[in-house]
Amino acid sequence: MARKYGKKASKKVERAMRERKQGKLRSGRSGKKVTSRKQAIAIGLAEARKEGAKVPPKKKSSKKTPSKRKTSQKKTSRKKASKKSTARKKS
Repeated sequence: MARKYGKKASKKVERAMRERKQGKLRSGRSGKKVTSRKQAIAIGLAEARKEGAKVPPKKKSSKKTPSKRKTSQKKTSRKKASKKSTARKKS
């Protein structure tokens, strides 16, 4: 059976975990201190991917937020339509 992760990937994760324990590991844009074990592993794997190490691709997450947006847009359009009809009735 083939290994999923290469040696370079494990070295990067080890380094990230060590930095997390020492309190030196920081996240990307915000620069906040990383305290989560899972986040440290994710950072190590991301760095390994950038350098071309043998790491499986990220899992794609399925988000259902676009369907929520559609329903909210429909609700607002209904409200606007009802306001117009009441304005016409008054005049």
